[in-house]
Amino acid sequence: MAADNSVLLGLVEEFVSGQVDSKATDTATGVKTGQFTILQLVEALGLSLTSSQPQTRSRGVQLLSLVLQECYSCLSEREVEVLLAFYENRLKDHYVITPHVLQGLKALTKCSVLPPGSAVSILRSIFQDVHVQSLMLAERSCVYNILISLMESREEELKGLGADFTFGFVQSVDGERDPRNLLLAFQVARNIIHRGYDLGKFVEELFEVTSCYFPIDFSPPPNDPHGITQEDLILSLRAVLTGTSRFAEFLLPLIIEKLDSDVQSAKVDSLLTLAACGLTYTHKELAEFLPGLWSSIRREVFQTASERVESAGLSALSALTSCLSRSVLSSDSEDYLQVFLHLVLKDCQHHLCEPDLKLVWPSAKLLQAAAGASYRASLIVSAVVIPALLEQYNNRTQCAQRRTLLEVLQGFVQPTPLSRPADGEESVLVAFQQSLCSVVFSALVESSAGLQVTATRVLTALGQQPGLLAQTDIEKAVDHLTRLILEEGDTQVSLAVVECSGSLAHLHPKAFISRMIPRLREEILSECNAAVRQRCVTAVASVSSQLGVVQESTPVLLQVLASAHTGSCSFSMEEVTAACISLQRIAAHAHDAEEIGQFFHDNIIPRLLGLALQAALQSRDSGRSSPLTDEAVLSALVPVISTACAALQSGSASRMAAQAVSLFLHGDVSFLPENAFPSQIHLLQSQAESWGPSQLVCLLMACVCSLPRSVDIPEIDMLLVQLEDLSCTCSHLFSYTFAAKCFAGLVNKRPAGEALDAVLERVLKRISVELDNVSSSQRTQAFTLLLWVAKALLLRYHPLSTALTDKLFALLSDPELGSQAADGFCVLMSDSPDVLNRSCHADVRIMYRQRFFAENSTKLVKGFDSAEQEKKSCYLKALSHIVNNLPREVQLTELPALLPLLLEALSCPDQAVQLSTLSCLQPVLLEPPAALRNQLEALFSRLLALATSPAMKVRIASLRCVHALSRLPEHMVLPFRARVLKALAAPLDDTKRLVRKEAVAARGEWFLLGSPGGR
Repeated sequence: MAADNSVLLGLVEEFVSGQVDSKATDTATGVKTGQFTILQLVEALGLSLTSSQPQTRSRGVQLLSLVLQECYSCLSEREVEVLLAFYENRLKDHYVITPHVLQGLKALTKCSVLPPGSAVSILRSIFQDVHVQSLMLAERSCVYNILISLMESREEELKGLGADFTFGFVQSVDGERDPRNLLLAFQVARNIIHRGYDLGKFVEELFEVTSCYFPIDFSPPPNDPHGITQEDLILSLRAVLTGTSRFAEFLLPLIIEKLDSDVQSAKVDSLLTLAACGLTYTHKELAEFLPGLWSSIRREVFQTASERVESAGLSALSALTSCLSRSVLSSDSEDYLQVFLHLVLKDCQHHLCEPDLKLVWPSAKLLQAAAGASYRASLIVSAVVIPALLEQYNNRTQCAQRRTLLEVLQGFVQPTPLSRPADGEESVLVAFQQSLCSVVFSALVESSAGLQVTATRVLTALGQQPGLLAQTDIEKAVDHLTRLILEEGDTQVSLAVVECSGSLAHLHPKAFISRMIPRLREEILSECNAAVRQRCVTAVASVSSQLGVVQESTPVLLQVLASAHTGSCSFSMEEVTAACISLQRIAAHAHDAEEIGQFFHDNIIPRLLGLALQAALQSRDSGRSSPLTDEAVLSALVPVISTACAALQSGSASRMAAQAVSLFLHGDVSFLPENAFPSQIHLLQSQAESWGPSQLVCLLMACVCSLPRSVDIPEIDMLLVQLEDLSCTCSHLFSYTFAAKCFAGLVNKRPAGEALDAVLERVLKRISVELDNVSSSQRTQAFTLLLWVAKALLLRYHPLSTALTDKLFALLSDPELGSQAADGFCVLMSDSPDVLNRSCHADVRIMYRQRFFAENSTKLVKGFDSAEQEKKSCYLKALSHIVNNLPREVQLTELPALLPLLLEALSCPDQAVQLSTLSCLQPVLLEPPAALRNQLEALFSRLLALATSPAMKVRIASLRCVHALSRLPEHMVLPFRARVLKALAAPLDDTKRLVRKEAVAARGEWFLLGSPGGR
């Protein structure tokens, strides 16, 4: 024990007299391990704490406080009580001791055994003995943290202080200027207000001491390590100022005053603060200031050129209206909502009668903001505004004026969440139902495209509200929409009509089934204009979101495919592909409607497989080619089937797997409609005389590789063997590529274990044999299989993925496959649209790209350094593909190490490498790292040379990079100005408009660089 005491005395002596700060950590360790106690430390500090020298006393208190910060959780209640008495007494000591006393008190306030009444004692001592604003920043922060800590743990005790606590805080914070401390002070003030502390007679004082910072104009310094933003301070202060309605008499005049400021940020802050007041205030606090507030809001919305100010003003108006709407009316009270809206209507309504003047839109927005604040407000405003707008529309004859009025009307027709009627209440538009429908239908027959587009939007808004469209109105609307689809060739009108049709069909499917679908079917299957048929096909997909419509619309699209196959209608390849795209859009609804997915499983997918099989067999047997054997059409069928299969429930998914596997392995066509097929069908066998059957493997992939991972694929081992054979022996590019994709998709989802290991061992052995035999005719097929299996394993972090990617790196030096291997890294790193993606339920781990890059970038650089000169371009292409698919944050981090290679890639003659590298560099140049700034000479030389590249896309990308470089610090790029301007003269006369456009933009920035009035 005596030894421990001597150790403690030695530590104290070294810290106090020797000024060895590290001894505080050793002392704290001794307390935590039980070598000595806090009270023993106090005894050891006795001479230091009673010294006549302030600096010695300060070091003693500092040591004790530093130890307490580490060991406060080990203290007993008695020890805390003794220490508190000591520290409170020390607050009266010399000012050099105060900072360390506050640190000790801060540690003690965190103790769970803080004695009752001690919180009040601590605060009384601080408020009486410490002038907070005379302290340094860290000590002031310490005081605020003590307040926050005690408010969290001893709230009831502090409330016992009454208004004295509020007064003490006001005195402590008055004059604070540091943003870090202001955030803490605002937190304390917010707690005082929101947690019900007694403000007493100090309401105005608390408001004054916080509102003096309003509005916040703080701008953080560059590279601020504390991360405090202006927005943090604004939101924190706003929570204080708007936290209690007792501030209303002081805050509202202040807001009106600040709205006269010329600073835009001050206006925005003031308006948003006013909007926040609407959540806590009642009509009583607002009543006196309503005229002044409305006047300020109106002025800002009418006169501002800033969207931020306008948006904030509209939010404030909506919040005020909503607040007034919550007032409870009594027989003898004034309806302040009526009074306020009367002011708004008086100042805005007459501007709606002047659709040619600029104030029509500010007035409309103000009225719409007020009407959208509540159901009561919408009743009052709509009763005045909508009849006036309808009258103006009928009185005007010019399409531009009518369009403006209809656009304004649209804002009142579309309800907001706050203005929607409650259950049992009628829509505010019921009284104007017939007039509104009449106006919309008349606009739909106008010749103005803009007027028709606006009318479709109003019609959509009306249709989405119950009770506003009678059955006859719905039928009339469908007839109008059908007519526009068939007759109107304007792109904007077509898009608006299709969007409106989709919205209404979801709510009123029967009208579309009976009136639109038959007309569209008739036009699609007729010999009409191709553009009309295209619009009809698009519209069919848009309206098919309900099962009833889907059951009527999908047979039309299937008939397009069947007619194209039989030749009974002359559909172009583009039209057949468009029908597939529309089917895929309909299938996407299966994710939200299980019955649509089931319908596709039972009817559409079997029909598609049957049609494709008929076309393939016909092509093989008779030699007559069908559009359904075209690779573009088959590729378009893949997302139809995969989208539908991905949404299937487990039972249907299992049946789909069984049917697809049975068809492709055994030729089982029993589930296909009109199954008049030969008895012997071998779809997964390579047939030299015809590729028709084998290329249907893409549909097998769509069926089985998009199913959930929980679905067991029957006979998967046999299926994988045949897919492997097809991918390695078939000489048809489309067939062996999709066979490899299908194999990879199944491998990716297969559970880890011996079965998967056996499959991978077999296929890797076969791939290695083919690739090692340089005279083999099947090396390309083996490479394709290797690439897709590598991607499948890479996505799921399988241990073998490294071995496969190493093979790909080795192939970069292969004379025959080097270029394909380089392009293969784009496949590895990019998202595949038809397989091995999350929508197909593939096993895709997060950040797999970053992991691949971290593990392989060094290999790539070493391979480049050791490669022969003629092979280096393959490494550059691979690097470009990898970096281009990395997240931008990773690009910025890794660019310094890779910059020499990327600059080398810009000199590579391969245009694909150039384009990929430029697209990678462009976003990085907007915020270039230091390493790039040291390579400007080389970068400018290569970029300016590429500005005259034979490839248009390369020229455009290089000019964008040159443009981005103009944003670098002026002293860095000014030496290149003359050279750049001279080089940009040629692209200004380029034969391509897009190139000239980029050249003009880039040259304009470089021309202004360093000029008076320039950047």
